[in-house]
Amino acid sequence: MSDGGPVLVFDSGIGGLTVLRELRVLLPGRRLVYVADDAAFPYGAWEEDALRTRMVALFERLIAAHRPSIAVIACNTASTLALGDLRAAYPDLAFVGTVPAIKPAAERTRSGLVSVLATPGTVKRQYTRDLISDWATKCHVRLVGSTELAGLAETYMREGFVDEEAVRAEIAPCFVERDGKRTDIVVLACTHYPFLVNRMRKTAPWPVDWLDPSEAIARRAVSVLNGDRTSADGARAFEDESREEASPDIALFTSAKPDPAIRRLMHGFGLRVPDDFAAHNFSV
Repeated sequence: MSDGGPVLVFDSGIGGLTVLRELRVLLPGRRLVYVADDAAFPYGAWEEDALRTRMVALFERLIAAHRPSIAVIACNTASTLALGDLRAAYPDLAFVGTVPAIKPAAERTRSGLVSVLATPGTVKRQYTRDLISDWATKCHVRLVGSTELAGLAETYMREGFVDEEAVRAEIAPCFVERDGKRTDIVVLACTHYPFLVNRMRKTAPWPVDWLDPSEAIARRAVSVLNGDRTSADGARAFEDESREEASPDIALFTSAKPDPAIRRLMHGFGLRVPDDFAAHNFSV
């Protein structure tokens, strides 16, 4: 792929904007293309083989159209399921995935009680359980699969309102008391969830550290772009690259039907939604 190509950020919906926000800070000179596979949202409802096939076919079109320098899969469900398939299908493109931040949670916890808040798809993946076996054997890790939080986050970002009782109900299983100790870290293992973290703090039964991996994902992407030659703090190798006015940061939707609220949201993140959807039709 072209070293001067854009950074392609991919998610099933708007959750990947949390990662895009961090990438813009670290790579102010690099063009960004955001792709939301909203026609297939939510990914957790898909049969695994069908979703793998869909993603591989979708990326064939995205790569041909945009020639990205790197693809960031800003979605835990997609990463834990299809990252290996994408790397095998497109070995010339670097992929950075998103996986539950279980290792840093295990390193930071004081109580030894950690919860991983994720989609049901991420919870049931063997990949997630392997992370626990590799990095958190000395902790009690509770996996909590939420069927509603990603949708609640989408609603909140569109409408500016969310049912706090619904949020409370979804996060309640994360809070464990055992032998006089309490859960002290909740891993946000879905990029949608940081949008609701203030509501989570408000409705939680006690304070915890909500672990948002967005910045770490962005720093890993920068490290890959730099060929792992610099530290994250020195990751400005691309800052001086020229940006053509004719090539703005854009947001694409596989449904080709973003509503006005989503258009306003994308504009707020510095993304233009093209009007010529026929030229950007990547539905499969």
